[in-house]
Amino acid sequence: MGQLIQWYPGHMAKAFRLMRENLNLVDIVFELVDARLPASSRNPEVDKLIGDKPRLLILTKADLADPKQTRAWKEHFEAQGLHVVVLDTRSPKTPQIMTKAAKTVLADKIEAQAKKGIENRPIRAMLAGIPNVGKSTLLNHLVQKNVAPTANKPGVTKKIAWLKTPAGLEILDSPGVLWPKFEDQQIGLRLALSGAVKDTLFAKDDAVLTLLDFFRHYHPEAIIDRYHLADNAFDQSDVDLLLAITAKLGFKDDYDKAAVRILNDLRQGKLGTYTLDLIDD
Repeated sequence: MGQLIQWYPGHMAKAFRLMRENLNLVDIVFELVDARLPASSRNPEVDKLIGDKPRLLILTKADLADPKQTRAWKEHFEAQGLHVVVLDTRSPKTPQIMTKAAKTVLADKIEAQAKKGIENRPIRAMLAGIPNVGKSTLLNHLVQKNVAPTANKPGVTKKIAWLKTPAGLEILDSPGVLWPKFEDQQIGLRLALSGAVKDTLFAKDDAVLTLLDFFRHYHPEAIIDRYHLADNAFDQSDVDLLLAITAKLGFKDDYDKAAVRILNDLRQGKLGTYTLDLIDD
């Protein structure tokens, strides 16, 4: 894959500063991670920023992830003492789920407030996570109207804003933030495949070759069925497989165009459920 260069724009640095300045205004941080890459999509800088502040770890896009892997990751995080919620952020029950989970995390604080005569005070929460992890979609469900701009690409939300929800939450939204350097290029690849890194910043054909190698080992039938390939299609190299898919799609030898199609199919769930971060790793 090509080097992920110049991908840390100024608005991300600004977002970190604003998050740091506003952290003391919130009761809890909702840390969103992509259920398809529960480890790779956890921003270490956000983790350090949150520190000891109460947090709720939210696995978004669970409807796109391998259910077995999602259950294993939830147990893994809970074993570390984290409170975890697994969400299909399209679910109409999202507001109730989130409010109930937040009250569980903050039970001691809410009890202490009640003893002081403070009851039914709104819970103030900050949304934090990488680009394209589903923050705006979650926010729209929480407030039950389209108040946050959403798109299936990173970098849509650019500023911090407070929003009230009917479920007793006040949400501080923030832009998606990546970290300045990927120490492990496999993490960079996985983030690129998920859409967290802008498509202009990496070689799509290289990323798709990595994807085909993953499906070769874990879900070969998904590729074979989607692109109407022969049952022994994976007997060939990843490069030849990409060329075979290119031909099947009617793109002749334009494998770049095929790579874009495969990426879109992946992100739209047309290759079935999958999890790029495997719990055994």
